Amino acid sequence: MTSSNIKPTEGEMEILQVLWQKGLATVREVHESLNKKDSGYTTTLKLMQIMHEKGMVERDTNQKTHIYKAIVNRDKTEKQLVNKMIDNVFNGSAARLVMQALGNHSASADEIDEIKKYLDSLK
Repeated sequence: MTSSNIKPTEGEMEILQVLWQKGLATVREVHESLNKKDSGYTTTLKLMQIMHEKGMVERDTNQKTHIYKAIVNRDKTEKQLVNKMIDNVFNGSAARLVMQALGNHSASADEIDEIKKYLDSLK
């Protein structure tokens, strides 16, 4: 899977988030991190096997317990998903996305300062 074709599902994104945070993890570790009561271990296992087939994760099979690692880049994946959302949901308007995000979620003072600095750097 090339980085321009990354289209993770919601469940795959949740697994990627765990793998990006941990680096390396077994299916059991990922499943416990997800802490989903409505989903069983075998569901997590199957999803990670599919992600391996898609080329999103690599699997070390040298031990009895397989170790997984995300091989898709976090920044590229986030950038691609945000661009897709801007195009498909906000009709190409990054400003509408930002206004919606800030209107629906409260940002800390540090986050607001960081946003202001970023906006100033664009001028």
